[in-house]
Amino acid sequence: MTTHTLDVFFKGLLHIDQFNQLDVSMNGLQVDNDGSEIGKTAFAVDACMEVFKRAVDADAEMLFVHHGLFWGKPLQITGNHRQRLQFLLEHNLALYAVHLPLDQHPIWGNNAGLAGLLGIENPEPFGLYHGCKIGYKGRLAVPLTVEEAAKRIEFAGRPPLGVYPFGKRENTTCAVVSGGAAQEALQAIEEGIDLYITGESSHQVYHEALEGGLNMIAGGHYSTEVWGVRRVMEQCAAEIQMDVEFIDVPTGL
Repeated sequence: MTTHTLDVFFKGLLHIDQFNQLDVSMNGLQVDNDGSEIGKTAFAVDACMEVFKRAVDADAEMLFVHHGLFWGKPLQITGNHRQRLQFLLEHNLALYAVHLPLDQHPIWGNNAGLAGLLGIENPEPFGLYHGCKIGYKGRLAVPLTVEEAAKRIEFAGRPPLGVYPFGKRENTTCAVVSGGAAQEALQAIEEGIDLYITGESSHQVYHEALEGGLNMIAGGHYSTEVWGVRRVMEQCAAEIQMDVEFIDVPTGL
């Protein structure tokens, strides 16, 4: 495997090119290596120095992340950005990033993973963002309380950042949009959803949810976005027999 063959694999798996006009992230290969073969790929949520060092310590030649280093505009090669790039180049560590395609994908994505954990049956697209619905909604296979739902989406035993039981005792419908999608709570209210789950809450939507009778969970930006990364990692190991490792560096946010 090389960075080129893995680029082809990831683009085919996640339909990355469909998001070229929608996503501010520079999806795909962000930093190449010197052409060496890739024997091991590390997977993580964020491109940061701690993750880079742990990937090198794990003998990975490529790092796959959800949040990369480039977001659609030129950046000066100074400060932390310079140090990160220098580290990647000095250690010949390739960097691959997939943002919205990994949120939206109906099989391997963050929101598909959350929907599966919650038992959402026949999930339908939800959460309009730049003309594209990147989350999912649907009826729960088994009614859940807010507390039960919060327990289901914990990662590594870390509880959600916020639980707001403003509606029904038992929820029969649910919508999920991972990461920073607090404003999509308004869409959930408009559509009569019982429970809305995202990564981060917002002061602006608190009273809207309260007065709208919407149960809401802020699961944590990080914790709601481990699922897609891990699903792609597992598929990478199964389909192309790649040696893989997940690097867990939680932000607590």
